[in-house]
Formats: sequence, C-alpha cells, structure tokens
Amino acid sequence: MTTIKASCPTCGEVELTSEDVTLMVCSHASQSYYTFDCPKCADEVRKPADDHVVSLLMSGGVRAEVWELPAEALETHAGPALTYDDLLDFALQLNSADDLAAVAAQVTAPH
Repeated sequence: MTTIKASCPTCGEVELTSEDVTLMVCSHASQSYYTFDCPKCADEVRKPADDHVVSLLMSGGVRAEVWELPAEALETHAGPALTYDDLLDFALQLNSADDLAAVAAQVTAPH
C-alpha cells in the first residue's frame, strides 16, 4: 500500500494511506483541494491541490471526486458588505411580505 506524506499545521509531517485522503477536483482548478483527518491530533486538515498535487495523489491511489463551482461564486460583487442591521431589516421585510401575501390572497379570493 502506498504511503502518502502530508503535513498537519499542528503536528507536522504525518503518514497517510490513500483511504485517509479525500481529493476534491473542481471544474476551476484553483478551487481543487484535499482533506484528511490528522492521525495524531484528529483535526481535519484542508490543503489546496494544484494539478501537480492532484496527479501525485491520484498516482498514489487516491480517488478524485469532481465537483462544479457554482456560477454565482464567480460573479463580481460590487458595493458594501452586508451588515447585521441589513440582515435584520431583511428578516423583518420577509415577515411583512407574508402579511402582504395574506392580504392579497383575501382580496383576490372569489366571494
């Protein structure tokens, strides 16, 4: 069985088997990564995986899971970040939208 050497930020170098590693290959290569649970401290470790790392892991017997990056993640977002007040206002608007929908349903209901 192939031994895969990786590093844990807490414990340093660790040895893994191909079954210990999860390889997630993204349709946008820069978003690919691999994860493993450190055999020493049990922390989940996540590391980026460029094409070279993907090839090495696959040659070591790690099965790749392919995933698609949602198009929304690539959209340009302009403007200020949402604040907690914005979120609270949104939640309150959702409640009033339900009230408005209930009133609208009563008005349009046949008599």
